[in-house]
Amino acid sequence: GNFLAVSFPLSLWLCWFIFPPILIHFSFFVGSVVGVIKEVNVSPCSTQPCQLSKGQSYSINVTFTSNTLSKSSKASVHGIIMGVPVPFPIPEPDGCKSGISCPIQKDKTYSYLNKLPVKSEYPSIKLVVEWELRDDQDQRLFCWEIPIQIQG
Repeated sequence: GNFLAVSFPLSLWLCWFIFPPILIHFSFFVGSVVGVIKEVNVSPCSTQPCQLSKGQSYSINVTFTSNTLSKSSKASVHGIIMGVPVPFPIPEPDGCKSGISCPIQKDKTYSYLNKLPVKSEYPSIKLVVEWELRDDQDQRLFCWEIPIQIQG
């Protein structure tokens, strides 16, 4: 718990905050990360915040260029509620099983693909989803945030 509480203020500086339409092209990335985000696509999401229905699953596609070599990659997703990061389970945290051919090569571009399931037991609230992918040195390959509204 302490680690998350300490790391959260940093995430404000290190994560891209994305607003719909959720198809964003980045020309540069600011922050102490070892990758460069080119594009983030959350589907379906046409409004702000994204209206996510309980029991549904949403597609995530992140195109990024790695600035480092890495044998592995692991995703971490949190819902930030009232400033507190809460773990948001995803079906496959292994980035190497999510569209990325590992080992990750320096200066190569990858498409990371995953699903964001919205469980029926989740409360109907507004929150921010923070999604990051870390390399084998626990450095961020990418990090982005998006406001969502869980409904239904």
